[in-house]
Amino acid sequence: MTADIQTTPHATASAPPTAKRIGRSRRPGRFGVHIFLMAVTLGFLAPLLLAVYASLRPYEETAKHGYFSFPKSLSFDYYRQAYSDSGMGKYFTNTLLIAVPAVLVTLFLASFVAFAVSRLRIRGGMILLMFFTAGNLLPPQVLVTPLYVLFLKIPLPWWMSDSLTLYDSYWAIIIVNIGFQVGFCVFVLSNFMRTLPQEILEAAIVDGAGVWTQFWRITLPLCRPALAALGTLEFTWIYNDFLWALIFISNPDKLPITSSLNNLRGQFFTDYNLLAAGSVLVALPTVLVFLLLQRHFIAGLTLGSSKG
Repeated sequence: MTADIQTTPHATASAPPTAKRIGRSRRPGRFGVHIFLMAVTLGFLAPLLLAVYASLRPYEETAKHGYFSFPKSLSFDYYRQAYSDSGMGKYFTNTLLIAVPAVLVTLFLASFVAFAVSRLRIRGGMILLMFFTAGNLLPPQVLVTPLYVLFLKIPLPWWMSDSLTLYDSYWAIIIVNIGFQVGFCVFVLSNFMRTLPQEILEAAIVDGAGVWTQFWRITLPLCRPALAALGTLEFTWIYNDFLWALIFISNPDKLPITSSLNNLRGQFFTDYNLLAAGSVLVALPTVLVFLLLQRHFIAGLTLGSSKG
């Protein structure tokens, strides 16, 4: 017994140096990882920082000394000019009329399908999930001509469309974006809902909760991080879309914000500093949405990272 008592202090005394040696051996690796991540981050931010830097300088100065020269004067004149010359106020409104309903309807429909596939265990649910996922593999350009012909033949009342058809209306862009984005959202939400404890729904069923209560009051609140992450991504993708608006809208007053940058290009000369200022203004709403949903967005990206 005495020998055991005497060996215990030696064992405990030798533990801290071992931990210190392990800590020292890991520090160079962590330092290298941090350097690598900083380099990658700077590489991604370099175009944006260059655009902001160019938008604050006169074009004559950058044309003479180059974009990487030291500035002699900085101002926000190009931002005021870009906003007024391109008519961004009108295009911002057009984009919000397209993006906000498309995102809300996409998440609403996707959550329904994901709940049915992952929580209700319906027959053929996996086949249905594969069908929605396979829709994302279809190139959008393949459906341009069929959708164009179809939208010209679908009538709408005068209060929904000035052209009296689905073509040249916001409804066409909203429907197309919903159709192409709902598959991805179903895939993500169904995988997240499978990670929720089944005991929660079983307890709700014992208490007499119906399917709607299980979905709306129990499952959907638990999916807030995933919905916030998807909402941020979907708003960014739909906000930056230009293909569908270019094809299905002929009235220039209905075009989204991405088309306003074309108004800043001259016929014979383009002030790229002015164009950079317009690009920064166009990107501000997506940055604002990310900042507002940053906490939920990061939580949605790290879902399941600590599981097991």
